[in-house]
Amino acid sequence: MSSEPQAGLSRAFIEQQRQRLVALRRRLLGSELAGERDFQLEHGDEAAEDEDAAQASSRHEIEQALHDVDDRRLANIERALQKIAEGSYGCSDLSGEPIPLVRLQSTPEAVLTVQEERAREARG
Repeated sequence: MSSEPQAGLSRAFIEQQRQRLVALRRRLLGSELAGERDFQLEHGDEAAEDEDAAQASSRHEIEQALHDVDDRRLANIERALQKIAEGSYGCSDLSGEPIPLVRLQSTPEAVLTVQEERAREARG
């Protein structure tokens, strides 16, 4: 990490964010593994009836959507940790503009400003 503060952020704040990001990554990875284990324990090799299959399919769609969100969040966590190491944490990946402190406090894995994130989501 560079000796200069990143995006006007204090070294103490950046270190606190790094610790939060590592804990978030650990929690997300742990919950993903636990979810797979719970599903396996619940369903095992049992034969399913049609109603059970429909419920399982619906539950699978929901779990897949949550998994996709977790995957995106993990990617952002990894990118934020990389930005800390590079010395660019707190700056948008798209514009290089500073990400507001309140956004970083609420979403330590933020690599875009709120406006950039909304535009990305609108594009799909």
